[in-house]
Amino acid sequence: MHIVIIGAGSIGLHIASQLITENKDIVLIEKNPERAKYVSNHLDCMVINDDGTNLDILKRAGIEKADFFISVTDSDEVNMISCGLVSSEFDVPYKIARVRNLDYSNTKILDRSFLDIDFIVNPEVEAARVTGATVTSGATSDIMIFEKTDIQVRNFFVESNSMFKDKTLKDIRMELKEDFLISAIVRKSSVIIPSGVTYVRENDTLYLVATQKNLERVFLKLGKPVIQIKSVVIVGGGTIGRLVARDLLKIGYPVKIIEKNYEICKELSAQFEKSLVINADISDEGIFEEERLFDNDLIIAATENQELNILSAIYAKSLGVKRAIAIVSKSSYLTVASELGIDSTISPKSSAADTILKYVRGSNIESIHSIFDGKAEVIEFTVGGDAPIINRPLKKIEMPDNSLIISVTRNNQSHIPGGDFMILSGDSVLIITKKKSIPKIEMMFTRANELNPRY
Repeated sequence: MHIVIIGAGSIGLHIASQLITENKDIVLIEKNPERAKYVSNHLDCMVINDDGTNLDILKRAGIEKADFFISVTDSDEVNMISCGLVSSEFDVPYKIARVRNLDYSNTKILDRSFLDIDFIVNPEVEAARVTGATVTSGATSDIMIFEKTDIQVRNFFVESNSMFKDKTLKDIRMELKEDFLISAIVRKSSVIIPSGVTYVRENDTLYLVATQKNLERVFLKLGKPVIQIKSVVIVGGGTIGRLVARDLLKIGYPVKIIEKNYEICKELSAQFEKSLVINADISDEGIFEEERLFDNDLIIAATENQELNILSAIYAKSLGVKRAIAIVSKSSYLTVASELGIDSTISPKSSAADTILKYVRGSNIESIHSIFDGKAEVIEFTVGGDAPIINRPLKKIEMPDNSLIISVTRNNQSHIPGGDFMILSGDSVLIITKKKSIPKIEMMFTRANELNPRY
Protein backbone atom coordinates (compact mmCIF):
# COMPACT_ATOMS: atom_id res chain seq x y z
CA MET A 1 0.00 0.00 0.00
CA HIS A 2 1.43 3.37 -1.07
CA ILE A 3 0.30 6.41 0.92
CA VAL A 4 1.17 10.06 0.36
CA ILE A 5 0.80 12.38 3.37
CA ILE A 6 1.00 16.17 3.25
CA GLY A 7 1.84 17.81 6.57
CA ALA A 8 4.41 16.48 9.04
CA GLY A 9 2.92 18.09 12.13
CA SER A 10 1.92 16.07 15.17
CA ILE A 11 -0.95 14.26 13.43
CA GLY A 12 0.95 13.59 10.19
CA LEU A 13 3.98 12.34 12.11
CA HIS A 14 1.85 10.06 14.28
CA ILE A 15 -0.03 8.55 11.33
CA ALA A 16 3.14 8.05 9.29
CA SER A 17 4.92 6.40 12.21
CA GLN A 18 2.10 3.93 12.72
CA LEU A 19 1.74 3.05 9.05
CA ILE A 20 5.50 2.61 8.53
CA THR A 21 5.50 0.04 11.31
CA GLU A 22 2.77 -1.81 9.42
CA ASN A 23 5.06 -1.99 6.36
CA LYS A 24 3.11 0.60 4.37
CA ASP A 25 5.07 2.61 1.80
CA ILE A 26 4.86 6.21 3.07
CA VAL A 27 5.94 9.49 1.50
CA LEU A 28 5.68 12.66 3.61
CA ILE A 29 5.60 16.13 2.06
CA GLU A 30 6.43 18.99 4.44
CA LYS A 31 6.96 22.64 3.44
CA ASN A 32 8.84 23.75 6.59
CA PRO A 33 12.54 22.83 6.13
CA GLU A 34 13.29 22.43 9.85
CA ARG A 35 10.28 20.19 10.37
CA ALA A 36 11.10 18.19 7.25
CA LYS A 37 14.66 17.64 8.51
CA TYR A 38 13.39 16.55 11.94
CA VAL A 39 10.94 14.04 10.46
CA SER A 40 13.54 12.72 8.01
CA ASN A 41 15.85 11.98 10.94
CA HIS A 42 13.13 10.18 12.91
CA LEU A 43 11.14 8.20 10.34
CA ASP A 44 12.19 5.51 7.89
CA CYS A 45 10.38 6.94 4.88
CA MET A 46 10.83 9.37 2.01
CA VAL A 47 10.41 13.00 3.13
CA ILE A 48 10.09 15.77 0.55
CA ASN A 49 10.67 19.35 1.68
CA ASP A 50 8.36 21.24 -0.67
CA ASP A 51 4.82 22.43 -1.37
CA GLY A 52 2.28 19.60 -1.42
CA THR A 53 -0.01 21.44 -3.83
CA ASN A 54 2.65 21.34 -6.57
CA LEU A 55 1.84 18.77 -9.27
CA ASP A 56 5.49 17.94 -9.93
CA ILE A 57 6.10 17.36 -6.23
CA LEU A 58 3.06 15.10 -6.01
CA LYS A 59 4.32 13.08 -8.97
CA ARG A 60 7.73 12.82 -7.31
CA ALA A 61 5.97 11.45 -4.22
CA GLY A 62 4.40 8.70 -6.33
CA ILE A 63 0.85 10.04 -6.27
CA GLU A 64 0.07 8.18 -9.52
CA LYS A 65 0.39 4.83 -7.72
CA ALA A 66 -1.01 5.97 -4.36
CA ASP A 67 -3.83 4.09 -2.65
CA PHE A 68 -4.47 6.89 -0.13
CA PHE A 69 -3.80 10.62 -0.12
CA ILE A 70 -3.91 12.24 3.34
CA SER A 71 -3.64 16.01 3.81
CA VAL A 72 -3.22 17.05 7.46
CA THR A 73 -1.45 20.41 7.31
CA ASP A 74 -2.43 23.22 9.70
CA SER A 75 -4.36 24.93 6.88
CA ASP A 76 -7.90 23.73 6.10
CA GLU A 77 -7.74 25.45 2.74
CA VAL A 78 -4.50 23.71 1.75
CA ASN A 79 -5.93 20.35 2.81
CA MET A 80 -9.12 20.80 0.80
CA ILE A 81 -7.44 22.26 -2.27
CA SER A 82 -4.80 19.53 -2.34
CA CYS A 83 -7.50 16.84 -2.21
CA GLY A 84 -9.36 18.57 -5.02
CA LEU A 85 -6.17 18.83 -7.04
CA VAL A 86 -5.33 15.16 -6.57
CA SER A 87 -8.89 14.19 -7.47
CA SER A 88 -8.86 16.20 -10.69
CA GLU A 89 -5.41 15.14 -11.90
CA PHE A 90 -4.83 11.61 -10.58
CA ASP A 91 -6.74 8.40 -10.00
CA VAL A 92 -6.27 8.00 -6.24
CA PRO A 93 -9.00 5.83 -4.67
CA TYR A 94 -9.17 7.60 -1.29
CA LYS A 95 -8.56 11.22 -0.24
CA ILE A 96 -8.60 12.27 3.42
CA ALA A 97 -8.51 15.87 4.67
CA ARG A 98 -8.09 17.43 8.09
CA VAL A 99 -10.62 20.27 8.36
CA ARG A 100 -10.83 22.20 11.63
CA ASN A 101 -13.11 25.12 10.75
CA LEU A 102 -16.65 24.16 11.73
CA ASP A 103 -18.09 26.85 9.45
CA TYR A 104 -17.16 24.77 6.42
CA SER A 105 -19.56 22.05 7.50
CA ASN A 106 -22.49 24.42 6.89
CA THR A 107 -21.56 25.00 3.25
CA LYS A 108 -21.56 22.91 0.09
CA ILE A 109 -17.82 23.42 -0.35
CA LEU A 110 -17.17 19.97 1.13
CA ASP A 111 -19.59 18.12 -1.11
CA ARG A 112 -17.83 15.27 -2.87
CA SER A 113 -19.20 16.56 -6.19
CA PHE A 114 -16.95 19.61 -5.70
CA LEU A 115 -13.75 18.34 -4.11
CA ASP A 116 -14.18 14.56 -4.10
CA ILE A 117 -12.92 14.25 -0.51
CA ASP A 118 -13.71 10.76 0.76
CA PHE A 119 -13.21 11.37 4.46
CA ILE A 120 -12.94 14.50 6.60
CA VAL A 121 -11.57 14.49 10.13
CA ASN A 122 -11.77 17.32 12.66
CA PRO A 123 -9.44 16.89 15.68
CA GLU A 124 -11.51 19.20 17.87
CA VAL A 125 -14.75 17.35 17.09
CA GLU A 126 -13.10 14.02 17.86
CA ALA A 127 -11.68 15.34 21.15
CA ALA A 128 -15.06 16.78 22.16
CA ARG A 129 -16.74 13.44 21.42
CA VAL A 130 -14.28 11.61 23.67
CA THR A 131 -14.67 14.27 26.38
CA GLY A 132 -18.43 13.86 26.38
CA ALA A 133 -18.15 10.08 26.73
CA THR A 134 -15.68 10.52 29.58
CA VAL A 135 -18.03 12.86 31.47
CA THR A 136 -21.08 10.62 31.08
CA SER A 137 -19.00 7.72 32.43
CA GLY A 138 -18.14 9.63 35.59
CA ALA A 139 -14.75 11.09 34.58
CA THR A 140 -12.91 8.69 36.89
CA SER A 141 -10.25 7.93 34.26
CA ASP A 142 -9.44 7.91 30.58
CA ILE A 143 -11.94 5.70 28.79
CA MET A 144 -12.09 3.71 25.57
CA ILE A 145 -15.58 2.98 24.29
CA PHE A 146 -16.25 0.63 21.37
CA GLU A 147 -18.86 0.29 18.64
CA LYS A 148 -20.27 -3.21 19.12
CA THR A 149 -19.65 -4.09 22.74
CA ASP A 150 -20.39 -2.79 26.23
CA ILE A 151 -16.82 -3.62 27.25
CA GLN A 152 -14.72 -0.60 28.17
CA VAL A 153 -11.03 0.02 28.75
CA ARG A 154 -9.99 2.46 31.49
CA ASN A 155 -6.62 3.41 32.91
CA PHE A 156 -5.44 3.49 36.51
CA PHE A 157 -2.22 5.00 37.89
CA VAL A 158 -0.53 2.96 40.64
CA GLU A 159 0.53 5.17 43.54
CA SER A 160 2.78 4.24 46.45
CA ASN A 161 -0.16 3.21 48.65
CA SER A 162 -2.10 1.31 46.00
CA MET A 163 -3.42 -2.16 46.80
CA PHE A 164 -2.08 -3.24 43.37
CA LYS A 165 1.54 -2.39 44.14
CA ASP A 166 4.04 -5.31 44.05
CA LYS A 167 1.35 -7.95 43.37
CA THR A 168 0.94 -10.24 40.38
CA LEU A 169 -2.08 -9.88 38.12
CA LYS A 170 -3.31 -13.29 39.25
CA ASP A 171 -3.16 -12.25 42.92
CA ILE A 172 -4.94 -8.96 42.19
CA ARG A 173 -7.89 -10.67 40.49
CA MET A 174 -8.22 -13.18 43.32
CA GLU A 175 -8.14 -10.40 45.91
CA LEU A 176 -10.68 -8.14 44.20
CA LYS A 177 -13.01 -10.98 43.15
CA GLU A 178 -14.30 -9.00 40.17
CA ASP A 179 -14.62 -9.99 36.52
CA PHE A 180 -12.01 -7.77 34.90
CA LEU A 181 -8.69 -7.98 33.08
CA ILE A 182 -5.49 -5.95 33.18
CA SER A 183 -4.67 -5.81 29.49
CA ALA A 184 -1.60 -3.56 29.40
CA ILE A 185 0.92 -1.87 31.68
CA VAL A 186 2.74 1.34 30.77
CA ARG A 187 5.99 1.40 32.72
CA LYS A 188 8.40 4.28 32.19
CA SER A 189 8.95 4.37 28.40
CA SER A 190 7.57 0.95 27.49
CA VAL A 191 4.28 -0.90 27.11
CA ILE A 192 3.95 -4.39 28.60
CA ILE A 193 1.28 -6.89 27.50
CA PRO A 194 1.22 -8.85 30.77
CA SER A 195 0.54 -12.41 31.86
CA GLY A 196 -0.90 -13.65 35.13
CA VAL A 197 2.54 -13.74 36.77
CA THR A 198 3.46 -10.16 35.81
CA TYR A 199 4.04 -7.90 38.82
CA VAL A 200 2.51 -4.43 39.10
CA ARG A 201 4.91 -1.76 40.30
CA GLU A 202 4.58 1.75 41.70
CA ASN A 203 4.07 4.41 38.99
CA ASP A 204 2.70 1.88 36.51
CA THR A 205 -0.32 2.88 34.46
CA LEU A 206 -2.71 -0.06 34.08
CA TYR A 207 -5.37 -0.54 31.41
CA LEU A 208 -8.36 -2.33 32.91
CA VAL A 209 -10.94 -4.17 30.79
CA ALA A 210 -14.51 -5.01 31.84
CA THR A 211 -18.11 -3.91 31.45
CA GLN A 212 -18.96 -0.46 32.79
CA LYS A 213 -20.67 -1.88 35.88
CA ASN A 214 -17.74 -4.16 36.71
CA LEU A 215 -15.24 -1.35 36.21
CA GLU A 216 -17.24 0.89 38.51
CA ARG A 217 -17.04 -1.77 41.22
CA VAL A 218 -13.29 -2.15 40.66
CA PHE A 219 -12.71 1.61 40.88
CA LEU A 220 -14.86 1.76 44.02
CA LYS A 221 -12.54 -0.77 45.68
CA LEU A 222 -9.58 1.27 44.45
CA GLY A 223 -10.91 4.39 46.17
CA LYS A 224 -12.32 6.14 43.09
CA PRO A 225 -16.09 5.74 43.29
CA VAL A 226 -18.38 7.04 40.58
CA ILE A 227 -19.77 10.41 41.64
CA GLN A 228 -22.88 12.18 40.48
CA ILE A 229 -21.69 15.15 38.46
CA LYS A 230 -24.09 18.03 39.10
CA SER A 231 -21.98 20.99 37.95
CA VAL A 232 -19.29 21.43 35.30
CA VAL A 233 -16.79 24.23 34.69
CA ILE A 234 -15.28 24.48 31.22
CA VAL A 235 -12.13 26.57 30.96
CA GLY A 236 -11.67 27.90 27.44
CA GLY A 237 -14.30 29.02 24.95
CA GLY A 238 -12.55 27.77 21.83
CA THR A 239 -13.79 25.06 19.51
CA ILE A 240 -13.41 22.16 21.93
CA GLY A 241 -14.89 24.11 24.84
CA ARG A 242 -17.91 25.13 22.77
CA LEU A 243 -18.52 21.64 21.42
CA VAL A 244 -18.26 20.07 24.87
CA ALA A 245 -20.57 22.72 26.36
CA ARG A 246 -23.13 22.15 23.61
CA ASP A 247 -23.09 18.36 24.10
CA LEU A 248 -23.25 18.49 27.91
CA LEU A 249 -26.08 21.04 27.90
CA LYS A 250 -28.08 18.77 25.59
CA ILE A 251 -27.71 15.94 28.09
CA GLY A 252 -28.72 18.19 30.97
CA TYR A 253 -25.49 19.08 32.78
CA PRO A 254 -25.32 22.62 34.24
CA VAL A 255 -22.28 24.27 32.64
CA LYS A 256 -20.18 27.36 33.46
CA ILE A 257 -17.66 28.63 30.92
CA ILE A 258 -14.57 30.70 31.71
CA GLU A 259 -12.97 32.61 28.84
CA LYS A 260 -10.48 35.48 29.04
CA ASN A 261 -11.38 37.04 25.67
CA TYR A 262 -14.28 39.46 26.12
CA GLU A 263 -15.51 39.27 22.52
CA ILE A 264 -15.59 35.48 22.66
CA CYS A 265 -17.51 35.71 25.95
CA LYS A 266 -20.22 37.75 24.21
CA GLU A 267 -20.49 35.08 21.52
CA LEU A 268 -20.69 32.33 24.14
CA SER A 269 -23.38 34.17 26.09
CA ALA A 270 -25.49 34.46 22.95
CA GLN A 271 -24.92 30.82 22.02
CA PHE A 272 -25.47 29.35 25.50
CA GLU A 273 -28.17 31.47 27.08
CA LYS A 274 -28.73 29.06 29.97
CA SER A 275 -25.05 28.95 30.95
CA LEU A 276 -23.04 31.34 33.09
CA VAL A 277 -20.16 32.75 31.03
CA ILE A 278 -17.37 34.32 33.09
CA ASN A 279 -14.90 36.74 31.49
CA ALA A 280 -11.73 35.91 33.40
CA ASP A 281 -8.23 34.49 33.07
CA ILE A 282 -8.02 31.13 34.83
CA SER A 283 -4.36 31.85 35.65
CA ASP A 284 -5.25 34.95 37.65
CA GLU A 285 -4.72 34.54 41.36
CA GLY A 286 -8.00 34.41 43.22
CA ILE A 287 -10.35 33.47 40.35
CA PHE A 288 -11.15 30.09 41.93
CA GLU A 289 -12.08 31.75 45.21
CA GLU A 290 -13.93 34.71 43.69
CA GLU A 291 -16.16 32.52 41.53
CA ARG A 292 -16.21 29.62 44.02
CA LEU A 293 -15.10 27.24 41.29
CA PHE A 294 -14.06 24.71 43.92
CA ASP A 295 -17.75 24.04 44.61
CA ASN A 296 -18.11 22.31 41.22
CA ASP A 297 -17.90 18.58 40.66
CA LEU A 298 -15.88 18.66 37.43
CA ILE A 299 -13.49 20.98 35.65
CA ILE A 300 -12.65 20.56 31.96
CA ALA A 301 -9.53 22.53 31.04
CA ALA A 302 -9.83 23.06 27.28
CA THR A 303 -7.78 26.14 26.44
CA GLU A 304 -5.28 26.12 23.57
CA ASN A 305 -2.45 26.19 26.15
CA GLN A 306 -1.96 22.60 27.29
CA GLU A 307 0.44 23.56 30.09
CA LEU A 308 -2.24 25.88 31.46
CA ASN A 309 -4.78 23.07 31.14
CA ILE A 310 -2.64 20.76 33.26
CA LEU A 311 -1.95 23.40 35.92
CA SER A 312 -5.62 24.45 36.08
CA ALA A 313 -6.76 20.86 36.51
CA ILE A 314 -4.19 20.14 39.23
CA TYR A 315 -5.01 23.34 41.12
CA ALA A 316 -8.75 22.69 40.88
CA LYS A 317 -8.33 19.25 42.40
CA SER A 318 -6.17 20.62 45.19
CA LEU A 319 -9.03 22.99 46.11
CA GLY A 320 -11.62 20.22 46.23
CA VAL A 321 -13.02 19.87 42.71
CA LYS A 322 -13.83 16.15 42.57
CA ARG A 323 -12.87 15.37 38.97
CA ALA A 324 -10.61 17.04 36.40
CA ILE A 325 -10.17 16.57 32.64
CA ALA A 326 -7.35 18.26 30.70
CA ILE A 327 -7.02 18.60 26.93
CA VAL A 328 -3.39 17.72 26.18
CA SER A 329 -1.57 16.98 22.92
CA LYS A 330 2.08 16.37 23.79
CA SER A 331 2.71 12.70 24.36
CA SER A 332 5.12 13.40 27.20
CA TYR A 333 2.44 15.34 29.03
CA LEU A 334 -0.15 12.56 28.92
CA THR A 335 1.68 10.30 31.38
CA VAL A 336 2.79 13.21 33.57
CA ALA A 337 -0.81 14.40 33.91
CA SER A 338 -1.92 11.03 35.31
CA GLU A 339 0.97 11.02 37.76
CA LEU A 340 -0.11 14.46 38.97
CA GLY A 341 -3.62 13.30 39.81
CA ILE A 342 -5.58 14.50 36.78
CA ASP A 343 -8.40 12.03 36.25
CA SER A 344 -8.48 12.10 32.45
CA THR A 345 -6.37 13.54 29.65
CA ILE A 346 -7.71 13.81 26.11
CA SER A 347 -5.54 14.34 23.05
CA PRO A 348 -7.05 15.87 19.89
CA LYS A 349 -4.01 14.60 17.99
CA SER A 350 -4.48 10.98 19.06
CA SER A 351 -8.26 11.09 18.58
CA ALA A 352 -7.91 12.37 15.01
CA ALA A 353 -5.06 10.00 14.15
CA ASP A 354 -7.01 6.99 15.44
CA THR A 355 -9.99 7.99 13.31
CA ILE A 356 -7.83 8.25 10.19
CA LEU A 357 -6.07 4.95 10.91
CA LYS A 358 -9.43 3.22 11.27
CA TYR A 359 -10.44 4.46 7.83
CA VAL A 360 -7.14 3.42 6.22
CA ARG A 361 -6.94 -0.03 7.82
CA GLY A 362 -10.08 -1.65 6.40
CA SER A 363 -13.84 -2.02 6.41
CA ASN A 364 -14.05 -4.60 9.20
CA ILE A 365 -12.24 -2.46 11.78
CA GLU A 366 -14.82 -0.79 13.99
CA SER A 367 -12.56 1.32 16.20
CA ILE A 368 -8.94 1.97 17.12
CA HIS A 369 -7.56 3.42 20.35
CA SER A 370 -3.85 4.19 20.70
CA ILE A 371 -1.94 3.67 23.93
CA PHE A 372 1.17 5.64 24.88
CA ASP A 373 1.56 7.59 21.65
CA GLY A 374 0.76 4.59 19.47
CA LYS A 375 3.23 2.11 20.96
CA ALA A 376 0.25 -0.20 21.42
CA GLU A 377 -3.35 -0.23 20.20
CA VAL A 378 -6.70 -1.63 21.20
CA ILE A 379 -8.42 -2.65 17.96
CA GLU A 380 -12.06 -3.68 17.52
CA PHE A 381 -12.57 -6.15 14.66
CA THR A 382 -15.63 -7.74 13.13
CA VAL A 383 -14.34 -11.21 12.28
CA GLY A 384 -14.51 -12.18 8.59
CA GLY A 385 -16.23 -15.34 7.37
CA ASP A 386 -13.04 -16.98 6.16
CA ALA A 387 -10.66 -15.56 8.75
CA PRO A 388 -8.03 -18.17 9.73
CA ILE A 389 -8.86 -18.10 13.44
CA ILE A 390 -12.58 -19.00 13.37
CA ASN A 391 -13.90 -22.25 14.84
CA ARG A 392 -10.67 -22.95 16.71
CA PRO A 393 -10.08 -22.87 20.50
CA LEU A 394 -8.04 -19.85 21.48
CA LYS A 395 -5.44 -22.04 23.15
CA LYS A 396 -4.63 -23.54 19.74
CA ILE A 397 -4.23 -20.16 18.03
CA GLU A 398 -0.69 -18.83 17.92
CA MET A 399 -1.10 -15.13 18.58
CA PRO A 400 1.72 -12.74 17.65
CA ASP A 401 4.06 -11.68 20.44
CA ASN A 402 2.76 -8.92 22.70
CA SER A 403 -0.86 -9.45 21.63
CA LEU A 404 -3.89 -10.42 23.66
CA ILE A 405 -7.57 -11.04 22.90
CA ILE A 406 -9.32 -9.14 25.65
CA SER A 407 -12.99 -9.46 24.72
CA VAL A 408 -15.38 -11.19 22.32
CA THR A 409 -18.96 -10.00 21.79
CA ARG A 410 -21.54 -12.34 20.25
CA ASN A 411 -25.30 -11.77 20.10
CA ASN A 412 -24.93 -8.72 22.35
CA GLN A 413 -23.19 -10.80 25.01
CA SER A 414 -19.64 -9.85 25.95
CA HIS A 415 -17.09 -12.42 27.07
CA ILE A 416 -13.56 -12.23 28.42
CA PRO A 417 -12.56 -15.51 26.76
CA GLY A 418 -10.62 -18.43 28.15
CA GLY A 419 -8.47 -20.95 26.29
CA ASP A 420 -11.39 -23.15 25.20
CA PHE A 421 -13.41 -20.27 23.73
CA MET A 422 -13.90 -20.40 19.95
CA ILE A 423 -14.32 -17.28 17.80
CA LEU A 424 -17.05 -17.40 15.15
CA SER A 425 -17.66 -15.43 11.98
CA GLY A 426 -19.36 -12.12 12.79
CA ASP A 427 -17.99 -11.89 16.33
CA SER A 428 -16.77 -8.51 17.52
CA VAL A 429 -13.29 -8.96 18.95
CA LEU A 430 -11.15 -6.56 20.99
CA ILE A 431 -7.41 -7.11 20.73
CA ILE A 432 -4.60 -5.24 22.40
CA THR A 433 -1.30 -5.42 20.60
CA LYS A 434 1.98 -3.66 20.13
CA LYS A 435 2.15 -1.94 16.77
CA LYS A 436 4.71 -4.31 15.21
CA SER A 437 2.18 -7.14 15.42
CA ILE A 438 -0.69 -5.26 13.74
CA PRO A 439 -0.16 -6.59 10.17
CA LYS A 440 -0.22 -10.22 11.35
CA ILE A 441 -3.27 -9.55 13.54
CA GLU A 442 -5.11 -8.10 10.55
CA MET A 443 -4.35 -11.18 8.45
CA MET A 444 -5.60 -13.49 11.19
CA PHE A 445 -8.91 -11.74 11.87
CA THR A 446 -9.88 -10.44 8.45
CA ARG A 447 -11.16 -11.73 5.14
CA ALA A 448 -8.63 -11.16 2.39
CA ASN A 449 -10.94 -8.77 0.51
CA GLU A 450 -11.55 -6.68 3.63
CA LEU A 451 -7.92 -5.74 4.30
CA ASN A 452 -8.15 -3.08 1.61
CA PRO A 453 -11.81 -2.13 1.16
CA ARG A 454 -11.35 -0.72 -2.35
CA TYR A 455 -10.42 -4.13 -3.86
